[in-house]
Amino acid sequence: MLKRAGSKSSNVKGSQLWQHNNKPIELYSNAVIDQKVNYIHQNPVVAGFVNEAHHWKYSSAIDYSGGKGVLEIDYVD
Repeated sequence: MLKRAGSKSSNVKGSQLWQHNNKPIELYSNAVIDQKVNYIHQNPVVAGFVNEAHHWKYSSAIDYSGGKGVLEIDYVD
């Protein structure tokens, strides 16, 4: 599957893991930022990997719920 994806892209010589399309979203307010962070936190829940967002080991939802996640995060005010 990765080789097939790579063969469809002119700038990939072998296999391709990541998509190359880019659809930027302007983060023009704190409310929009909060919405996008919540969406990202809910991805493992929607996929059925965990029951609650903070249960996903690699999610910053852990930090937002008062715990300490794997990565250091910087909060934006």
